Amino acid sequence: MKISILSGTPKEDGLCQSFIEAAKQGAFKGGAEVDEIRLSDYDLVRCQVCSDGWGTCRSENYCIFGEDGFDAISSRLQNSDAIIMATPVYWGEISEVMKSFLDRLRRCEFDQNGVVRDKQVLIIATPGGSGNGLLSCLEQMERFCRHTGAIIFDYIGGNRWNNDYKMIAVKSAAHSIAIGRKNGDTLI
Repeated sequence: MKISILSGTPKEDGLCQSFIEAAKQGAFKGGAEVDEIRLSDYDLVRCQVCSDGWGTCRSENYCIFGEDGFDAISSRLQNSDAIIMATPVYWGEISEVMKSFLDRLRRCEFDQNGVVRDKQVLIIATPGGSGNGLLSCLEQMERFCRHTGAIIFDYIGGNRWNNDYKMIAVKSAAHSIAIGRKNGDTLI
């Protein structure tokens, strides 16, 4: 089992990264290979809305600006069995670098063989400060998954008040994915 972690945090420490580390621990415990993709390590351009609004992304399922790292990241996601998406919450939304990448990927996902189609995705959002914006951020990632045919394994939101038990939940969820549990499996 190979799990890619798509990280939208620009920080190498902090709340979101601590949740990513918990996910990695759970995945490793379950025997998975983990590929952490830090989007902030790339100089990704935002979607250019080519041509009449649909360029090669729709007609040929690739972005003409893919050489900025987009193609490499998409390939890493394509080669994974499951995905964990983790982002800090900024202004009630996913981080800007995550939004830029997901906006472009969503446009390229129109055929039945998409990069994330039919893959389980664990969604993690971590608001700081007031803790506000968690639900709207999770909804934004949910919409991406629904549009692209990804299968949502679970939604987990963690903040500075609940991180002690939510990190345990993230670790358990990543472990469950790593050992092959499918969304909807009954435990009792």
